[in-house]
Amino acid sequence: MTAVQSRAESTITVHNPATGAVSGTVPIDEPETVAAKAAQLVAAQPEWEALGPTGRKRWMLEWQGWILDNADRITEVLISETGKSHVDASLEAVATADAIAYWATHAKEFLADRHPKAHSPIYRVKRFTTAYRPYPLVGVITPWNFPFAMPGLDVPPALAAGAAVLLKPSEVTPLSAVEFVRGWAEIGAPPVLGLTTGYGETGQAVIEHADFLQFTGSTATGRKVAVACAQRLIPYGLELGGKDPAIVLADADLDRAANGIAWGGLFNSGQVCVSVERVYVEAPVYDEFVAKLAARVGEVQQGQDGDTGAMATEAQRDIVARHVDEATAAGARVVTGGKPTGVGTYFAPTVIADVDSSMTCMTEETFGPTLPVIKVADENEAIRLANDSPYGLSATVWTADKRRGERLARRLEVGAVNVNDALVNVFCPGLPMGGWKESGIGYRAGGASGIIKYCRQQAITTPRLPTQKSELLWYPSSKRRMAMTLAVMRAFAARGRRRFGLRPRNG
Repeated sequence: MTAVQSRAESTITVHNPATGAVSGTVPIDEPETVAAKAAQLVAAQPEWEALGPTGRKRWMLEWQGWILDNADRITEVLISETGKSHVDASLEAVATADAIAYWATHAKEFLADRHPKAHSPIYRVKRFTTAYRPYPLVGVITPWNFPFAMPGLDVPPALAAGAAVLLKPSEVTPLSAVEFVRGWAEIGAPPVLGLTTGYGETGQAVIEHADFLQFTGSTATGRKVAVACAQRLIPYGLELGGKDPAIVLADADLDRAANGIAWGGLFNSGQVCVSVERVYVEAPVYDEFVAKLAARVGEVQQGQDGDTGAMATEAQRDIVARHVDEATAAGARVVTGGKPTGVGTYFAPTVIADVDSSMTCMTEETFGPTLPVIKVADENEAIRLANDSPYGLSATVWTADKRRGERLARRLEVGAVNVNDALVNVFCPGLPMGGWKESGIGYRAGGASGIIKYCRQQAITTPRLPTQKSELLWYPSSKRRMAMTLAVMRAFAARGRRRFGLRPRNG
């Protein structure tokens, strides 16, 4: 079951995809409602900015405490609207709390004025300052796969920067976002975090009122978001689809590789933008690795109390089934799993062997619990096939030689590479997270850059020396002053004889 609209009441009814039970309802905000919420947030933003990083830190850490105190309830809400397992769902509140602490405690350092040095002695008479002022209103549109943790990645740095934030969650899973914003309100924090719920029209209204837009979702929708932002000339960040490769080299610890790839491909039922979706294995260890991977995947338990849960929507389950069916029809072999379980939207964890690069399970984003495996001759073929994709979000490399792993990482056309691990970079806000190619534009996190992205940068110059009544280039113009100015600029900028207005000697 998925979210359905009750047009008579203008609400969205949310169902648990694992059981079909009704989980709750949220209103469908019309554009006028979004406009009113945006105006209220913008009105409150100047006082929030004026608190400074230290003043904002107090509220953010209190909010973090509320999330940790209510983590059990948040987890249950997550399960009720996504069908996640308790294991998968329980990570979201704690991971969000960790992110809030990072941005709250580092904001003062990251937002401090910068004082770049003059590039030329001519300008050493000036003091240079780069100051950071937040965008008044940041719009954040999040997907259904991590309905609490995804806002947790994007909202805290924007708040820490001093912006107000209007959050629009997926219509499929809006209930967790209700809890996300509820916590901010219940601690009595300044009214600079708002929530709006609805469908595409609601999201479009957010774009129409935001000063910066952060979107996470499909590549197709991301293109439309980019066009809408471009029409308004507002900056934006997009994290879009992925088809992340794993490369298993012959010298790898195959047990660790099988365990890590199973987790990296099946966590949250494979509904992760950085899920392992393609596996390339060097020929000498291919058969052994496939056997180990199949054994590990076959042990994965599904259900609320298991390792992983249901698919979030029937449509997503059907995409997974289509990819598997098309692969087997083209000659691939299902080693384990391969079918819906017949309960809710569950799809059995699946390993597919004897795959080739033309199959849809290798070319299209699956976003489900499948691991197709290809045999390659060597690392060069693995790199070539891994890079042969319109996506470039992340990848993993498995090898006993860490230097070799890092060398191969630098040849992969992706925004992040984990050597002998999977997904770990997502939990590290000091690292940038962003996609290359059709996987996105811009980055989230990345230390200081993750908070500065939500700011307008302002250049300020002030004199270091007592000021005169005029400067060399000011009016009235003078050939003598201009000649002297150009001579000084040339002397500091050029090299060799050109510093003195002379041509270099021939030869």
